Amino acid sequence: MPAGAGAHAESFRLAVYHAGLSRDGPGRLLADIVSGDDPQVLAAREVIAAADADILLLLDIDYDAGLAALTALAGALEAVGRPYPHRLALSPNSGRPTGIDLDGDGRSHRARDAHGFGYFTGDGGMALLSRLPFGAVRDFTAFRWADLPESSAAPVTPEAALDLLRLHHVGAWDVEILTPSGPFHLLAGHASAPVFDGPEDRNGLRNADEIRFWRLYLDGWTPEGPPFAAQAFAIAGTLNLDPDRGEGRREALRALLGHPAVRDPAPEGGAGTATAEWPRTGALRVDYILPAADLTVTGSGILWPGAEPLLGISAEMAASASAHRLVWVDLRF
Repeated sequence: MPAGAGAHAESFRLAVYHAGLSRDGPGRLLADIVSGDDPQVLAAREVIAAADADILLLLDIDYDAGLAALTALAGALEAVGRPYPHRLALSPNSGRPTGIDLDGDGRSHRARDAHGFGYFTGDGGMALLSRLPFGAVRDFTAFRWADLPESSAAPVTPEAALDLLRLHHVGAWDVEILTPSGPFHLLAGHASAPVFDGPEDRNGLRNADEIRFWRLYLDGWTPEGPPFAAQAFAIAGTLNLDPDRGEGRREALRALLGHPAVRDPAPEGGAGTATAEWPRTGALRVDYILPAADLTVTGSGILWPGAEPLLGISAEMAASASAHRLVWVDLRF
């Protein structure tokens, strides 16, 4: 994989990485980054540095209102020659309390009772690091599940929560990025895992609706404001669903992958198109970059050590950072 040299007039590298930068309490990620010796943080930094992306979407990174942890991470990356002067993080649904007993265990303030699973507000959020400046940002994180057209929320949501429960497990953004070639829109999201529920398949239904949200958005439906009309864009994030293996309602994913407005470059690494590996499920494709069909894809891949020996990171280092692997796509328009 060629080393990126920053954005220029024709191409840039977009990457998505479910980085495992979440901790079991607020402020602890910042402490681990600042310490300079946390093995997991150091491993994640090396993976990110190896990718040398111009635009990097990070998933599973704890959010704090002052962006202290993200700023500290950016400083650690700059120290190894990977500066990211433009940063964005917005308050996620993960860990945000609903005050309602969503899982029926008689308690209303536990991790499963939040808008998105999380032990504290901001647990496992999303962030953007970029060498290119941001333009307008549309944040759909607060959009209610019940308001999605043909929503599956009602049969699997307590009545008291139906008017407030948010659709997105973590969040959903439409971020304009100002490239030398013109505006580029990153449609970023992190969907629920379609597991850890019962026969009602609540998480599976929610995951399918989170994925369907983006298909509807491409088709002209919008939660608020004008319909989406950008020509240069990519959907990126953890959709938490493999098109062929594992649990979940694959029809929603297949409809998005086959949408005429996008293309699937199907990046490959050391385990084919798989982007994550767990002991119970094996290797699955759950992280995606889906560029607009009219964009030119000049390269793509998954940082799965062994397949790309020039990365300078070992399989052990990548696995110690996260169960997921970084996905990258080079785009030109």
